[in-house]
Amino acid sequence: MFSSLVVLAAVVSINFNKEIGKMRPELHSSGFGPQICSCPQENIDAIKSMGFKASRTHDWALINPNQRVCDYFHIFPLMHLDAGDPKNYVFGPTDYLLKRTREELGHDIFFRLGTSIEHSGPKVHFNTLIPEDFDKIAEIFAGTIRHYNRGWANGYNWNIKYWEIWNEPDGVNNMWCLPDGDMGVGSTPEEIKADYIARNEKRRDLFVRFYVTCLKRLKSEFPDIKVGGPALCSMNAGYFTALLKACKEAGVAPDFISWHHYTANPDLIMNAISEARKLCDRFGFKDCELIINEWHFFGEYSWGELRSPDPEVQRRVWTGPASHNGIDSSCFTIAMLSKFQTSKLDQAYYYGCRNTGSWGFMDENKNRYKVFHGLKMFGQLINQLPVICESKGTESVTVLAAKTADNRRKGFIVTDYRGGEKEIAVEIEGVAAGQNIWAWRHDHGDDYIRIPLRLIGGKLVLKKSDENSAAFLVMF
Repeated sequence: MFSSLVVLAAVVSINFNKEIGKMRPELHSSGFGPQICSCPQENIDAIKSMGFKASRTHDWALINPNQRVCDYFHIFPLMHLDAGDPKNYVFGPTDYLLKRTREELGHDIFFRLGTSIEHSGPKVHFNTLIPEDFDKIAEIFAGTIRHYNRGWANGYNWNIKYWEIWNEPDGVNNMWCLPDGDMGVGSTPEEIKADYIARNEKRRDLFVRFYVTCLKRLKSEFPDIKVGGPALCSMNAGYFTALLKACKEAGVAPDFISWHHYTANPDLIMNAISEARKLCDRFGFKDCELIINEWHFFGEYSWGELRSPDPEVQRRVWTGPASHNGIDSSCFTIAMLSKFQTSKLDQAYYYGCRNTGSWGFMDENKNRYKVFHGLKMFGQLINQLPVICESKGTESVTVLAAKTADNRRKGFIVTDYRGGEKEIAVEIEGVAAGQNIWAWRHDHGDDYIRIPLRLIGGKLVLKKSDENSAAFLVMF
C-alpha cells in the first residue's frame, strides 16, 4: 500500500533513536509585547500562546502612542543635561512595559538601544538624525543599563543580557540620517549617483565610529552583559566588514552581530547565516553570536505594493495563499524556525511588534492571521519536547522531530512550503506500534484542525486538503 503512495507523496524520515542536539527556545522569539494602551488580556494570552522565549524592544515607541518608551531620547529627553544624574532620566513608561513583558508574558528582554524607525520623508528628521555627541549617547546607554541591571535611579536588578546598539543604520532616510538627507543631489544622473555613494560612505564611517565608541564604553562598565548590533537591513557583508575591522583595530570584540531578512526564499536566509559565521571567524571573532532579529515572509510584491491603496494590489497582497500573512507566509515561518534549530544562528526574532496590522498576528477586527496559528503550532513543539532527533526532509518539505529526555513523549512538525504535494509520507523509527496518534493540520482551508492518524509498519501518511502549503504537528 505504502509503495503505491510514493509516487503521489513527498517521502521524509524520522529516527527517534538518534539524538542530534537540544532545542534552542531563543530561536523562537519576537518583537511582540504588551502595550500601555489597548492591550486587553486576550492579546496577552494570544502572545503567550505562541510560545516565544524573548521580546525585542525595537519600535515599541511607535505602538505606544503619547508614551516615552524605550528610545534613548524618550528616556533622556534633554540632551544638554548631565547623563550621570538619575534625575534627568524618564524611566517610568519603559519600566512598566518591561515589567509586564517579564511578569505577564514570561519573556526575556532583548533591549535595542537607540531609536525607532522614522518615516518622515527624505529631509525631515527629528529622532533619527546622526547624534552630534557620540560620547554623550554612550553615557545615556550606560545609564539605561545601570538602571535595569544594577538598581540605579530607583531601578532593578533584572540582569538583562542582550543590549543592541541602534537599528538599521544602513537604511536610507529613516534610521541614521544626515541633516540634508541621505539621497544624492546633482545636476546629472552621474552626479546624483556619485553624491549618493559619498553620503552613504560618510554615514557608514560615522556609524562605525559611533558603534565602537558605544561598544567600548558599555563593555568597560558592564563586562557581564552582551553588547552588539547593529541590526543591519540585511546581512550586508561590506558594511559588516568595515564594522568588524574597526572593532579589531580598537581592540574590542562585539558579543554578537545582528541583521534583518525579509524574503520568500529560505535558502537566502540560510546562506546569509553561513556567510555571517565565516565573516566573524575571519576577523577572529569566533565567539561572536549571530542574531537575526527581524525576519518575516515577503512575497512577490514590493514594499510600495504592501502599502498600496489600490484595491487590486491590496487583494493580491492581502488575500489568498501567497498573501503577506497567509498560508505560504505561515509555512515559510514554520520551515525557517525548524531550520534555525540546527543552524549556526544563535537567536532569531520574528517581526513584528504590533498586535494588529501588517506586522501583527491579527487584523484590526481581531481576526487571527494564518501565521498566528503557525507560530502557535511551532511553540507547542519547542516548549514541550527539548531533545532534537534525526530527521530528513526534501527540497520543499522541512521536518523537525523531538522528544522528552525520558523518551516518554515524542513529536514532530512537517512543513510543505510551496511544494505542491498532495500527501507527505513519513517513515518513523523509534515509535512503538499500536499507539493512538493525533495530528493537527494547518493549511489554507483550516487554521488548525485535529485529525486522526494510523501508524502502519512504521509509516504515516499526512493528507493535505489541497496543493497549497501546509504543516502538520504530530504528537505521540
